[in-house]
Order: sequence, then C-alpha cells, then structure tokens
Amino acid sequence: MIDPRESLVSGLESLRHHALRSFLAMLGIIFGVGAVIAMLSIGAGAEAQALEIIDAMGLRNVVLKDKRFDRENELTEIRRKSAGLSSRDAKAISEAVPGVERVVAKIEVEAWKVLSPTGRAKPRVLGVSSDYPSLVKLALVEGRFFDREDEERHALVCVIGDQVRRDLFGFGPALGQPLKVNDQWLTVVGVLAGGSGKREIQGVTLEGTATDIYLPVTAAERRFGRVPLKAPLDELVVSLAPGTPVQESAVVVKTLVDRLHGGADDYTITVPEALLQQSQKTQRLFDIVMGAIAGISLLVGGIGIMNIMLATVLERTREIGVRRAMGARQIDIRNQFFMEAFAVTVTGGLLGIVMGLVIAKGVAAYAGWKTIVTLWSIALSVGVSAGVGLAFGSYPAMRAARLDPVEALRYE
Repeated sequence: MIDPRESLVSGLESLRHHALRSFLAMLGIIFGVGAVIAMLSIGAGAEAQALEIIDAMGLRNVVLKDKRFDRENELTEIRRKSAGLSSRDAKAISEAVPGVERVVAKIEVEAWKVLSPTGRAKPRVLGVSSDYPSLVKLALVEGRFFDREDEERHALVCVIGDQVRRDLFGFGPALGQPLKVNDQWLTVVGVLAGGSGKREIQGVTLEGTATDIYLPVTAAERRFGRVPLKAPLDELVVSLAPGTPVQESAVVVKTLVDRLHGGADDYTITVPEALLQQSQKTQRLFDIVMGAIAGISLLVGGIGIMNIMLATVLERTREIGVRRAMGARQIDIRNQFFMEAFAVTVTGGLLGIVMGLVIAKGVAAYAGWKTIVTLWSIALSVGVSAGVGLAFGSYPAMRAARLDPVEALRYE
C-alpha cells in the first residue's frame, strides 16, 4: 500500500516537472478564489460601513430634511404654500404621532467667520437640541454637551469637533475658551471625539463631526439670521420608542407634515431602517452576481484540471502498469492521482488567496472603499478550491485506477 504522503510528494514533484502546464491549469482556480476573497472582503466592508452610517443616524429615528432648490422662482412658489420645516412641525409630530419619544431640531448656521484669539477655522456650525447626542451617538472626549437649561436660556456655549479644536487652539486647552462665529462670541464647554469623514449610503450623505461646531438651537435661532425664503429649521430627527413600527410611523409623520405644509414638496424624509433593508437587499444581489462570476471561474479551472489530469494519465500509462505489476492496488493508483489533483487545486487556491488580498487592498487604496478580509472567507476559499480538486480529479483518478495492468505495460 502506498502512503498518502508519498502520493502527495509525487503530486508536488509532478507539478515541479510540468510547472508551466500546471500553472496554466491553476489559472481558473486562482482567478476564482481571488474573486471569492475580493468579493467577500468588499461586501463585508460595504456592509460594515452601511451599518456604521445607519447606526450613526439611529435605527429607530425618522429624519426630515429641508429640501434644497436650485431655482429661486421654484423656491418662491413653494414658500407661498409652506414656510418649510419649523418648530410647529416638531410640536405637531410630538403630540399627534403615537410612539414618538422626542423630536430634535437642527439648524445650519451660515458661518462666514470663525476664529479664536489664536487661530481660524472653516467649520460647519450647527444649532441643535440638547437631546441631539443621544439620537445620533455623538461621543465627547472632554467637557460636556450643553443641556436643556442652556437651551432654554439661549446660552452662547458650544461643543467643537476635534479638527476645529486643533485649528483654533492648537495643542492648548479648549474648555472654557472663547471663539467667535460671525459676530457672536461663544464659550467652549465640550470637545467631540474624532469623527470619520463624509460617508454615503443609498444617496444619503452623513457628514463627519471633526469639523463641526454645535450650539443650542435656540441660540442659533435668536442670534444668527437666516437667508430669506429659507426654512426656519434645516432638519428634524424624530426618535421613536422601542416597539414602535418605524416605517409605519414614518408614513404617519409624512402624512401629517404634508398636511401642515399644504402639500408642498419642500422636504425629504429618510428612514434608516428602510435604508438598512435596501442595503442588505443590494448586498445580497452583489453577492449573487459576484458568486456566479467566481463560480464560473472555478468551473473553468476545474475543467482545466480534469483535462490536465487526463493528459497526465495518458502520459503515465506505462508507469501505472509498472506500479500495478509491483503490487500497487487500484486504490493506491486512484489515491496517487487524487493527491496530484488536490495538490494542483490547493496550490492554485493559495495563490488565489494572495491575489484576492492584493485586490482587496488595491480597492481600498485606490477606490476608497472599505474592505474587510475575514478568516471565514479565506477558509471558504481554501475549502472550495480543495473541493474542486477532489471533484474534478475523481474521474481521471478512477480512470487511471481501472487501467488493465497488462495493456498498460504494452502501452508505448
């Protein structure tokens, strides 16, 4: 009986003697496994990024945003019907929609000058409700966020992003320091943790927080003017209680706001839960398409390996006869060729993994897409390549094992 390890060594030796032919046979496996690794890494990265964005938006939130119009005459016509998002909408939603915990308002201040005694910055300045951090998960590294009392007394306090801190105060202390937005002096009471940059999913853009300044929405309304025809509020975030059906509640919110706005199409509504479902649907479609492409590559690779193994059996017919004459059994011959096919596919699979890792890193570096290579994807690729080798190597191995020893010895 031939030791399986000896068969494996023989298979690797055959690969070495016919390096070019073996490599050409491996190409389908290499491309297939590389496609699997790249597909799964890109898919996992996209899913993680989508979940990160949706989590930041709040899965149980409904977000209403003032719609922007490029043409002034269109905006003028809209304003004849509706003033846009306002505190009246927030109050009506809180009182009329079941399951609403709170409604948070946001205003984007037109900041043409932001400076401190030691620096200048060009941040995004936002007036928000004191509940805003709990809805969108803002994290602080220093100080505090302004509270309801600050909001009620229109306090001129602010919380700044990490980049704003560096621009205005360098490496010095920021808490308690003054900064000026347009003509208003604000006092820093908190510093946000470093936020990631701009991200987008399903056409919805989520800005980073590193270049943000937050102040009470009441102070923003009272101290900073608004552009004519612009809505009083830029955004409303409706937070729903646990157990409340989010998408059904979003329909109720939209119906109510449409009525308050006289049917004017002057706002957009975003439901993060619906975005998550759409993202998952898109991800499944992406997986199916890429899986089909990878499967075709593996099928082609398997056919190539079967072809090479059949040619190898034909070339080594006399050798098979000699081995049988020296006492090798059919199972020994079969295992020998099984091991050779296995060696070809596993080697191709390992090269495919390297190719997949390179593709994943290249996509992350040049396209700016987040990619995540998991151990599961590597294990799946190795398993698939080994399975292809065993599946497509079985027929040539069985054919070699069934050769008649006498006829094999006579073969020239």
